Amino acid sequence: MVSRSYSNLLDLASGDSLSFGRERRRLPRVATVAGVLSEYDDDNSNSVNSDAPSSVAQERMIIVGNQLPLRVNKNENGEWDFSWDEDSLLLQLKDGLGEDFEVIYIGCLKEEIDPIDQDDIAQTLLEKFKCVPAFIPTDLFSKFYHGFCKQHLWPLFHYMLPLSPDLGGRFDRSLWQAYLSVNKIFADKVMEVISPDDDYVWVHDYHLMVLPTFLRKRFNRVKLGFFLHSPFPSSEIYRTLPVREELLRALLNADLIGFHTFDYARHFLSCCSRMLGVSYQSKRGYIGLEYYGRTVSIKILPVGIHIRQLELVLNLPETELKVAELQSRFRGQTVLLGVDDMDIFKGISLKLLAMEQLLLQHPDKRGSVVLVQIANPARGRGKDVQEVQSETYATVSRINKTFGKPGYDPVVLIDSPLQFFERIAYYVIAECCLVTAVRDGMNLIPYEYIICRQGNTKLDKTLGLDQTTPKKSMLVVSEFIGCSPSLSGAIRVNPWNVDAVAEAMESALIYSDSEKQMRHEKHYKYVITHDVAYWAKSFLQDLERTCRDHVRRRCWGIGFGLGFRVIALDPNFRKLGVEHIVSAYKRTKNRAILLDYDGALMMSSSISATPNSEAVEILDSLCKDPKNIVFLVSGKDRNTLVEWFSSCEKLGIAAEHGYFLRTNDDDDWDTCVSIPDFDWKQIAEPVMQLYAETTDGSSIEAKESALVWNYQHADPDFGSCQAKELLDHLESVLANEPVSVKSGPHIVEVKPQGVNKGLIAERLLSTMKQKSILPDFVLCIGDDRSDEDMFEVIMSAKDSLSPVAEVFACTVGQKPSKAKYYLEDTTEILRMLLGLATASEQEAARNAVQSSFHQLAIGDK
Repeated sequence: MVSRSYSNLLDLASGDSLSFGRERRRLPRVATVAGVLSEYDDDNSNSVNSDAPSSVAQERMIIVGNQLPLRVNKNENGEWDFSWDEDSLLLQLKDGLGEDFEVIYIGCLKEEIDPIDQDDIAQTLLEKFKCVPAFIPTDLFSKFYHGFCKQHLWPLFHYMLPLSPDLGGRFDRSLWQAYLSVNKIFADKVMEVISPDDDYVWVHDYHLMVLPTFLRKRFNRVKLGFFLHSPFPSSEIYRTLPVREELLRALLNADLIGFHTFDYARHFLSCCSRMLGVSYQSKRGYIGLEYYGRTVSIKILPVGIHIRQLELVLNLPETELKVAELQSRFRGQTVLLGVDDMDIFKGISLKLLAMEQLLLQHPDKRGSVVLVQIANPARGRGKDVQEVQSETYATVSRINKTFGKPGYDPVVLIDSPLQFFERIAYYVIAECCLVTAVRDGMNLIPYEYIICRQGNTKLDKTLGLDQTTPKKSMLVVSEFIGCSPSLSGAIRVNPWNVDAVAEAMESALIYSDSEKQMRHEKHYKYVITHDVAYWAKSFLQDLERTCRDHVRRRCWGIGFGLGFRVIALDPNFRKLGVEHIVSAYKRTKNRAILLDYDGALMMSSSISATPNSEAVEILDSLCKDPKNIVFLVSGKDRNTLVEWFSSCEKLGIAAEHGYFLRTNDDDDWDTCVSIPDFDWKQIAEPVMQLYAETTDGSSIEAKESALVWNYQHADPDFGSCQAKELLDHLESVLANEPVSVKSGPHIVEVKPQGVNKGLIAERLLSTMKQKSILPDFVLCIGDDRSDEDMFEVIMSAKDSLSPVAEVFACTVGQKPSKAKYYLEDTTEILRMLLGLATASEQEAARNAVQSSFHQLAIGDK
């Protein structure tokens, strides 16, 4: 569709950020010329202040899809006529949003519109249909849809790897750029109509997977949902995509991500864990990922069908006449029905082979069983579609030639377009519906079939059925389609196993009427209660719940290009400014500093755990300041810590999470908790050894007071699963021992009861108090759950602190914590500590100069 609505895309992949060319505003007309992508100025656009003020009272949903739910035709006068497309899911879901919601649609038109007419048509569609068209240039749309979407995403999401140029082709960077350009045009269209503080935005399917990033970049607190209508492949398949991380991060800029099945959601979560290091948690039935302080919720619910529309078509006189015609045509025969698109994933040829096998193995079925295969035109194009067509025609011809006879064709192939009521009529007369797709995101054919088999009074009379007799139906469905888990009464098959499909077809024919009735009733109850309105309402409810705390969170954006993300923080949780803490440091005289080593001073992902020379020098400088008492807290053993930090003579060390304690280099080691014996190790170590042997990449660390099973280098999914099993196993065998079993980041640890890092904080503050020293500056830094005990102690230790004490409890990264401050990573922590050490050195230098002057003054006298 040639259009002036075109965006030039700079090299986004190189890391350049993007700029939206216009400010959000309410438009009296719909603009059709999109903003130009340019280098992005992060000075103010990424700020939460970029959110424009709200001016809308009524709740509103902006639904964004590749195509608008409209039919487009030219009338006799050459003018464009528009009407609602009743078959469009985007239109049908409106029933579940309620009358209080105003709905605006954004998408492409199915026909090419002359650029001269685009402004007028856009205005007409907005006024009459509340639709905002995105006019995409023909060449750009071809690269976007037939290129990136259909050559790269669609095959990959259906488990087809581009192993050769014939199988989807090699990754083409220009197609990716076209995909980004079109997503940017859609983003501009959303901005023309959105009120970001009030409106909900619901984006649909793989065509618009990077749209959430463009919207989140402009409106940090936009209420944004995304639903994927295709499968999501396993991580082994998805990881082959060159832009895998860009797409994942873009999706994580949504608030709610929806999938049809748990399998699809599980694959997505696994990809996030393996490729981004983002793990999920399940809380009270909801699955969520913590992503830079935001909770991204996961919704698992298969879409339903529009019941009322089907019932209206079932009541049409045309449907009744067509049913009568088909009943007469197939009188005395049992009809099996298949309705599929003519593409490589629908398994039409496998279904035909199963039919051939059925007729071979059961000669009695010849002449009495007919397979009607309705083949809808393929949505894509290319060599693979032509091959599917050729194979289908050849197989149908062979079967009919082998088993057919005058007046009987075992397979009836319908490849011409059917009107909806005609397809409905085939559903009504079919004894069994077959869906043998090798991979399909959802597939609503079985749902439609169930409703049509329920029928109505008119159709019962046409078919000569007793209205008091329960209805019956049978389904044979592939294991690899999204609707399969919800159809518990269907015969599930592996479509690749032709013999098994043939057996399933035969079983569907010979089941008793009571069995067929029971299965039909079970399916009908599910389909009638889980329609498209239920699906949309449930998605909206979860989106509202997920976005409930948007207003109270402080947000700002970071990152460039598709690496952009929003940091969302609790109002009381803020980043620790170096200038702020250095200023407080300089004003104070009695300072207590508690530093976690693992993950705070040393990155947990680092292969080498040995501290670098910079960290040691900074610690030594802090320890030399007489106003400071510095403690290093670690889970590591005392001998290792002494070896690493031997140059820091005045450094206090707490080893093994506080079990061993030493205030400085001259003191002896002490224990915080008295432990009579460690006999429990003889029980725990063999159990850990078993899991270490069966989990590749895991290891056991034996400490003096504890045992740790570490699975940091194991497969993340298998390691996590084994950790849960080990935790249960150890808790069971050590139930009567004086130990605690806890899990942490990539570890399971057994240690004596009562040992925690909070003891170190208590010991430090109580020792200072005994010496009549009340700290007026307390700094505590940690990175995981074991450090929360220290935070809790210093935040509640008012009696042990000076009345004017400045307390800085700081965690690493944005996450739920008892700390009030955070720093992003180890680099920022060392930079902050360097600032404190520099202040100490400057003060020492000043004191030395003053002392020299004082000595000189005494000498002069």
